[in-house]
Amino acid sequence: MTQESLTEKLATHLMRPVDEATRQQARLHLLDWLGCVAGALTSDVGSLPRKISGVPGYHGSWLGNVLEMDDIHRSSILHPGPVVWGNIFGQLAADFDEMLDAAIRGYEAVIAIGSTFDDRHYSYWHNTSTAGIFGAAVSASFSFEQKPSLENVVDAMGLAGSVSGGFWQMRHEDTIAKQWHIFHAAETGWHAAEASMEGATGPRFILEGPQGLYAATCKNPKPMTFPDQWRIHEVSFKPWGACRHAHPAIDAALELKAKLGALDGDIHVETYADAISFCDRPDPKTVIDAKFSLQHAVAVVAERDVPQLSDFEPDAIVALSEKRAGVTAGEAGDITARYPEHYGARVTCGGESVELVDTLGDPERPLSKEGIIGKARALIAWGGLQSKEADRAVDLALNGDAAASIHEMLSEWLS
Repeated sequence: MTQESLTEKLATHLMRPVDEATRQQARLHLLDWLGCVAGALTSDVGSLPRKISGVPGYHGSWLGNVLEMDDIHRSSILHPGPVVWGNIFGQLAADFDEMLDAAIRGYEAVIAIGSTFDDRHYSYWHNTSTAGIFGAAVSASFSFEQKPSLENVVDAMGLAGSVSGGFWQMRHEDTIAKQWHIFHAAETGWHAAEASMEGATGPRFILEGPQGLYAATCKNPKPMTFPDQWRIHEVSFKPWGACRHAHPAIDAALELKAKLGALDGDIHVETYADAISFCDRPDPKTVIDAKFSLQHAVAVVAERDVPQLSDFEPDAIVALSEKRAGVTAGEAGDITARYPEHYGARVTCGGESVELVDTLGDPERPLSKEGIIGKARALIAWGGLQSKEADRAVDLALNGDAAASIHEMLSEWLS
């Protein structure tokens, strides 16, 4: 008997039907992504994608990650939303339920593969890109009018995965390469799906083969699992416009401030190793530096309160320099031991501490439907659009029945 590859097992897993409750969850993630896209319209890179691609969804692939407010899956440590939604709207499925089902299957593929990557992979490779390209291929495959066979899906993943990539070096320089990775994954995944539907074949053992993705990027890849529940239910929403690794510290600092009334004096943050690796930046210079700075995020809470997008802008970076100097950060082994299943932090000030195991927006501490809608409205306003556009986005995402309406709205926003 021919050995079954991991992508073949995953494709079989993806073929099962999608339930209505999961579609309703997907609608919330769609709204969240639309808010992230709209919020980035006035950013420095807001107009750049329009010059590169005339397709609204791919514009959204660029913009959906700019503000660092895109959804995140904890154990795979990646952001499925920008790759999957942008890919679906790179072309057009007429039926809304079919579009939602395609997105749900795309999320599943991104997370299933991303969850197998080990520390070696995450040390160098931008896993939203390396795993995301598989999810993009899957979501595109199920968006076509002609539905794919299992072999089509396997070939699409094989083709897309054969050019998977993206290095973390962009974290060390002031570039937009992170957004480029997502755009590339979405667009390339769609082309891989299109090619597979026309008969192009891809390597079945692209993950575990002797010269596949694991061999090239992992030391000890984790087993792939196939749970009964669709994994979009595991995906967290981000309430604040900073790197998710900074959110546990923000959350704990907010709780400690509520307990003490103020955060006066020196503040110490203890958190997991990756949060220190990515976000120990005591002296941020740029907006993206500030979004990846534990010290800045906690200074925002201490001096202001619940973080707003404006708190990571250049004037805030300057204004909070003194408070930031009083914030220190270090790894705590017990918190690292719970990661990545739980993103936690311990914040201490004035001899008092607050420790949180999970942070706001995680499945254990979910952001309410009203909170998700409120976030989207705030982002759409931040992007310079009128309140009627927020009403429109909320209605189409949560109640719409025609994918063309989303496509039309994106086209108007990005024109």
